[in-house]
Amino acid sequence: MKRRNKKIKEVVLCHKCRNQSDCCSLGAWIDLEEAKKIVSAGIRGEFFHLEKDDIFPSGYKVGTSFEEESCSFLEPNGLCRIHKIRYDLKPVTCKEFPYEDGKLAPIAHSLCTVLKAKKKRKMKKR
Repeated sequence: MKRRNKKIKEVVLCHKCRNQSDCCSLGAWIDLEEAKKIVSAGIRGEFFHLEKDDIFPSGYKVGTSFEEESCSFLEPNGLCRIHKIRYDLKPVTCKEFPYEDGKLAPIAHSLCTVLKAKKKRKMKKR
């Protein structure tokens, strides 16, 4: 009998994170249409780097931060202004992080406190 190697999907439990705004430290790429809705709702924040990108539904994406800065919608207390005011307008990429298209996002291991803690525990066991 042959055994198949099953890849176990890594699960991240965000509610166990002590610093839930760490993943917002570099902002996010969001669909241009989502950005337009956020602006129309009058939610304070800025968008940067409009780029063509066919992966996004509108064909364009914008960033919520400038270079290496935090998301422009992140409040000093670590809360997301969009989430706080109108959750239905929170961008899909933000709602789904640390996942992207059903898999862990490539940058998740750099930004996600929960994943970094898991990695650190594994290193200590060695």
